Amino acid sequence: MTIWQMLKSGGLTIYILLACSILSLAIIMERYFYYRKRSRIKRKDFMTKISMDLEKGNTVKALDTCKNTDTPFSSVVYAGLNLAGHNEMLISNTMERETAIETVKLEKYTSIVGTIGGTAVYIGLFGTVLGIIRAFHDISVAGSGGIGVVISGISESLACTAMGLCVAVPAVIAYNYFSKKIDNFITDMELCASQTLDLLAIKRK
Repeated sequence: MTIWQMLKSGGLTIYILLACSILSLAIIMERYFYYRKRSRIKRKDFMTKISMDLEKGNTVKALDTCKNTDTPFSSVVYAGLNLAGHNEMLISNTMERETAIETVKLEKYTSIVGTIGGTAVYIGLFGTVLGIIRAFHDISVAGSGGIGVVISGISESLACTAMGLCVAVPAVIAYNYFSKKIDNFITDMELCASQTLDLLAIKRK
């Protein structure tokens, strides 16, 4: 069965799955490059630079380093350093809020991929059931045709299930990958926030 025949035999369900596939792939590519760009700078290297700047008493340079580093944890550290000299609780709360803001940015669109991964198979099965119902209805109307007609109709309707699996599997794999990357980013942000508090505490002494 060619792709065109599959599209024709699957009917509306195939087109819905095709639209889901395009949307899912677009988000997967966008998120992949988004995370890749923000993973280039390692947390340890970044915090080493910040630590050296603060040891020299150069808070302005540390803030510039944060501005010029495009990672979620740099934004968290910037929020903390920007309040250097203030109450420790205020600094901590500010960095927690910044962590929450960055987490929302990291999670953007990922729920769509997860939803597509979780529902594409069922959409495909729905199309298959409709195809089987249509096949048996055509047989009942025709009054003849034998097992060949039944098998032909069912094989065509199963194209929806196959399409559903083709859409769901990459989406589920990508969603799990995104979830792991987000967890890693959150861990880095929390560690940077904790280390920033320690560095500011040392600076005050």
